[in-house]
Amino acid sequence: MARTVAAYTWSFNSVCTYGWEQGIGNGVELHRATYYAHREQTGLPAQLTCAARVKATEALKSVRARLKKGKRAHCPHSTFCPIRYDARSYQVWFERWEASLLTLSGRVRLPFSFPAYYAEYATWDTASADLIHDSKGRWWLHVVVTHSVEDRPATGPVVGVDLGIVKPATDSGGIHYGSDHWKVVEERRFQHRRRLQAKGTKSAKRRLKRLSGKTRRFRRDCDHVLSKQLVRSVEPGATLVFEDLTDIRSRVKARKEQRRRLHSWSFHQLQAFALYKAAARGVAVVYVDPRYTSQKCAECGHRERGNRRSQGRFSCKACGHRANADVNAAITIRANHLVRLGCPVSQPIVSMKAPA
Repeated sequence: MARTVAAYTWSFNSVCTYGWEQGIGNGVELHRATYYAHREQTGLPAQLTCAARVKATEALKSVRARLKKGKRAHCPHSTFCPIRYDARSYQVWFERWEASLLTLSGRVRLPFSFPAYYAEYATWDTASADLIHDSKGRWWLHVVVTHSVEDRPATGPVVGVDLGIVKPATDSGGIHYGSDHWKVVEERRFQHRRRLQAKGTKSAKRRLKRLSGKTRRFRRDCDHVLSKQLVRSVEPGATLVFEDLTDIRSRVKARKEQRRRLHSWSFHQLQAFALYKAAARGVAVVYVDPRYTSQKCAECGHRERGNRRSQGRFSCKACGHRANADVNAAITIRANHLVRLGCPVSQPIVSMKAPA
């Protein structure tokens, strides 16, 4: 497995280098230019050679998209590229906890284990999978599973959701989601890491290695909890409206003390979790333009920077409307979606039930 990943990584890096230097981003052209030479040099099976080229093509497309936006980017390079398997190159049997993977030595069958709480997904259809070797020497097979769901029309209420750093989420019914304790835990762990980094001893470095990934896993768990609360707060047929926060970090100028929280904000992960959980429950998810939602009055529509008096207080300078700033933004997000659909804004906005 280690030799297969090493050969796969070499092929990925070589395709990236060739495409970067030659200015080629088309997958067919990259395949014609590299396929036979890479198969001969690495000994990789045909399916894995193609998979490495596909991954390199996606990486090249991503860096070119950054360059078009005026951002800095360089030739993609990986020190340990995870192998992407498909239906032709792997198979997994959950009932007997065994997987078959294509390697340099042909097919190998390997036993695996997984937590009991994943058992409900064992009956779903398997799609692609990624073979990962982490820094602690463990091997992981990340299997993507699919499940067909009934397509429900959006006939229920529309609920706007405002995502934030201080308050993780607030809906247009005035309900806040998440826990203030999450921020306390992350701040405590950040200070702990900073003290260990400043110490710089061998024991401190060993401790930092043991703590690696702990914050990321904690935040991932929080996002799962939060997305589940949001999706279960409405009944099937309802619509959740989020802001499209793509590139928010480059568009927003935060104060120095807020930059770390802004750049560690996992809004995309949260929305991705909510998207598939909503699909399974029959809830629609849509996105609206996020501009000025925190400055616009939900009552009269007046927009002014001074309306947002503080992080949690909104007071309209035109009509005098006062409300919690996050609730006002959530109502505005909902109204923006209804206006786009040509619907009356007076449609009920409250959630069907509070989170458990």
